[in-house]
Amino acid sequence: MQADLNLLTVLDALLEEGSVMGAAQRLHLSSPAVSRTLGRIRKATGDDILVRTGHSMTPTPYALGIREEVHRLVRQANAVLAPSRKLDLVELDRTFTLQCHDALTSSLVPLLVGRLAEQAPGVRLRVLAEHSADTDDLRHGRVDLELGSGRPDLPEFRSETLGTDPLAVVMRSGHPCADHLDLAAYAAQPHVLVSRRGRLTAPIDDVLAAEGLQRKVIATVATVHSALQIAAAGDALVTTTTIVCRPLIEAFGLLTRPLPVESPEAPINCTWHQRYDSDLAHTWLREQVRTTLAEVLAG
Repeated sequence: MQADLNLLTVLDALLEEGSVMGAAQRLHLSSPAVSRTLGRIRKATGDDILVRTGHSMTPTPYALGIREEVHRLVRQANAVLAPSRKLDLVELDRTFTLQCHDALTSSLVPLLVGRLAEQAPGVRLRVLAEHSADTDDLRHGRVDLELGSGRPDLPEFRSETLGTDPLAVVMRSGHPCADHLDLAAYAAQPHVLVSRRGRLTAPIDDVLAAEGLQRKVIATVATVHSALQIAAAGDALVTTTTIVCRPLIEAFGLLTRPLPVESPEAPINCTWHQRYDSDLAHTWLREQVRTTLAEVLAG
């Protein structure tokens, strides 16, 4: 038998009000409609629920025994169907998982961890490195937010561009091109690419090809840290973003020089699954990421 949960709502009102008329007024229904529902409740339970005693109605022993349980069930059902739209950060106990490349981890995450801990001490942040291939982690909830330059095309995902970061050329101190770097000199130097997929070319290669130039890529690595480590040990150049990568660039004592050709700034996108659109805690997390990254980009 499939239970009609509407019966619980009427039963709760009947037990609270002690009369068909009182329950009808409370539920904004007609008395005949509530009387018919009472009949269905009696049939379903095998109990009279309310019996007439003079000019009033008295609950049966069975009705008295289930009154609190019925009231609790109705409250729980209402809470499920009308969840609270207030977020208690002090009581929030949740682990959020972010996925981003190592430069964002170095520049964004320390500030973000501090911000989250100050506002919601029960929140934990788990930061994962980028995969070399696309995964279903975002779709299946294993990752809450992805941060990077990519944006998925599928409608089940949401994406917001949080900011942009200009590109620059990174090199060691004392590099032959430290005092002069034009496009020809740029192309003539060895290069290290950062690519989670291991690609050996980038959009800048199309610009060079249009000028009849071709650069020599000596390595492609998955992280900015590895690329800068190679640059610090030799004459290889690394073309990367300047602001987000600044902590790593400074850690290696490297120089930055303007890219010798016009190039659009690299976007920083925040992507999540649509299931979290109305989740208050997830919305709060996105706001903290947005605010923190704005601080990073502002320098």
